[in-house]
Amino acid sequence: MQPGESKRRIASVTPHALAPLRPVIRAFLCAVVPEATALDETGWSEFERLMELALGDRSPAIQRQVRLFLRFIQWWPMVGYGRPFTALDPAQRARFLSSLEEHPVERIRLGFWGLRTLVLLGYYGQPEVQKAIGYAADARGWEAPR
Repeated sequence: MQPGESKRRIASVTPHALAPLRPVIRAFLCAVVPEATALDETGWSEFERLMELALGDRSPAIQRQVRLFLRFIQWWPMVGYGRPFTALDPAQRARFLSSLEEHPVERIRLGFWGLRTLVLLGYYGQPEVQKAIGYAADARGWEAPR
């Protein structure tokens, strides 16, 4: 290791490791941010790239947990709705996600909030979305002219 190099090992996510779960991720995002339904294919690609980039900084164990939680979200609605998450209508998706958000099992709540944070990063991290909502970050913070 050279002087100044970080000792921290950066994990890498297999490119497109989330591809098999793409419909679940997209349905989850659209339930959390309804405006995401307007994304074009370029927007979806950027969303997925940002998510995979963020996951690449996480350990393989965390990456597996995210994939497992996405599968849980896809199939758990079979119990209450008789259909997987991607087959639910928007109101049913919202009710289901609300039940996860306030679930009595802490692991499920943590999974929900972690995944929500990840998809919000993927959506709002896009320059086009930032521009659309009027977000103009400035390194000067509050000192920047408005």
